[in-house]
Amino acid sequence: MPPIIRLEDIRKSYFMGKQAISVLKGIDLTIQKNEYVALMGPSGSGKSTLMNILGCLDSPTAGTYILNGHDVSKMVDDALADIRNKEIGFVFQQFNLLPRLTALENVALPLVYAGMAKKLRTEVAMDVVKKVGLEDRSHHKPNELSGGQCQRVAIARALVNNPSLILADEPTGNLDSKTSVEIMEIFNKIHDGGNTVVLVTHEEDIANYARRVVRLRDGMIESDKSRAEISLHA
Repeated sequence: MPPIIRLEDIRKSYFMGKQAISVLKGIDLTIQKNEYVALMGPSGSGKSTLMNILGCLDSPTAGTYILNGHDVSKMVDDALADIRNKEIGFVFQQFNLLPRLTALENVALPLVYAGMAKKLRTEVAMDVVKKVGLEDRSHHKPNELSGGQCQRVAIARALVNNPSLILADEPTGNLDSKTSVEIMEIFNKIHDGGNTVVLVTHEEDIANYARRVVRLRDGMIESDKSRAEISLHA
């Protein structure tokens, strides 16, 4: 089976005036379907830039990125947006919910963009809301929900159009430790259900939930180990 993510010699530079700042310096990475991978690294290691490229929010300066059979490294913005909507579910630290919409309406939003009829999208969204244990709060707006509940809504929204990849960027960054554990248990369930999960975090205890940990330093991969290999050396 072909991998869901294949990165070959991915490089990313930014220009400050005439000076090029090299952020990613040749990343090779393959992720198979139904893997659960944590991306780690200190500030400035390039993990956020890599996350943006994986999420088709940014394009590499050089190199090849194949996402689920599509070469996205050469795509223009419109095509990238299309791939993003179909292939990727995002979960952010800040939740990024629309304040005027209910939890259910926030979850259904990607289906609006996909052109699904209202009755059907409400049913589909409600199914996913139930999966994250929020059916009794589905008609509440974000300001009536706790941080953990808001993140559950964000996870449900990421899952609603059945993407091939879930990308989570510091998903517990704004949550207390008890709520963080609850949220990470939801990610475990998502992974057990057959989804591919890539998690960006700087917290070791959050990375421990993943089955594989890729560490970046200075724009390069410093180590790439499975949970078994990490346990062996612990």
